Amino acid sequence: MPTRPARVIDAHVHLWDPARTDWYPYLSRPSEQGGGGSGMFRRFDVPTYRAEAASWNVEKFVNVAAATGLHSVDETLELDRDAPANGGPDAIVGGLPPADTVADAVEFLDRQMEAPRFRGIRPMGGLDHPVPEAGVLRALQERNLVFELMAHPDQLGLAAAQLAGFGDLTVVVEHTGWPRTDTDEERTLWRTGLDALAALGGNVVCKLSGLAMPFGSMSVEALAPWLEYAIEDFGADRCMFASNFPVDSACGTYDDLYTTFNVVTADLDETSRGQLFAGTAERVYRL
Repeated sequence: MPTRPARVIDAHVHLWDPARTDWYPYLSRPSEQGGGGSGMFRRFDVPTYRAEAASWNVEKFVNVAAATGLHSVDETLELDRDAPANGGPDAIVGGLPPADTVADAVEFLDRQMEAPRFRGIRPMGGLDHPVPEAGVLRALQERNLVFELMAHPDQLGLAAAQLAGFGDLTVVVEHTGWPRTDTDEERTLWRTGLDALAALGGNVVCKLSGLAMPFGSMSVEALAPWLEYAIEDFGADRCMFASNFPVDSACGTYDDLYTTFNVVTADLDETSRGQLFAGTAERVYRL
């Protein structure tokens, strides 16, 4: 077993409470999500996260928006306000609710910029159009905010084309390009789209997360082909590991997941491993 990394910065965590049905209505209906009563469908607070990640030296972690619609803005402000007492999160990726105009979208950004830990957004509407219009992207770029791309393999190529003119905007490709299955057809779409995003340049990075749920496994055999390709495509200094907990906890423990990350990268040099486990996230989220 390779030596564990000296430190970890977890780039994707969801702190939430299913009892808040106005913010997280989907957590109160696990049967509709194809899951049971455990895994993601539970209260997940900082003490719970710390307990489950205790075997890995997690220095800091990033919370990513999960509340629906306008509630995602309030979620950012509340998490930031309570972070000192709770012991985290250390950075927050807020939500961008559906907006009628660019001006409305920019207002959502500026409201969240009142939170010192706010670092960027991911859209919280439907997934048919994962990239906001150009005016919103410019506003993000001007404010030095991160744009997190939630797009499936068949959407990655178009997303790359839409983002091509924004070389000063930091783009994070969430969940390793978000494959839905491990079929050859999906893998081909994914590789083509991931290649297009990687080719945009150093402002685009890949968050290595979110693979356990579609594949139903945290094993090295299941995740290694996808992780290795992404790391080769982007380079270790443009990739970062993340747990996606508690969502991916339906498929195993935190220790299971990070052990897989550790084994998959065992042959890389320590500088590269340091980037993957902490350095890239530290730079991207200004931690």
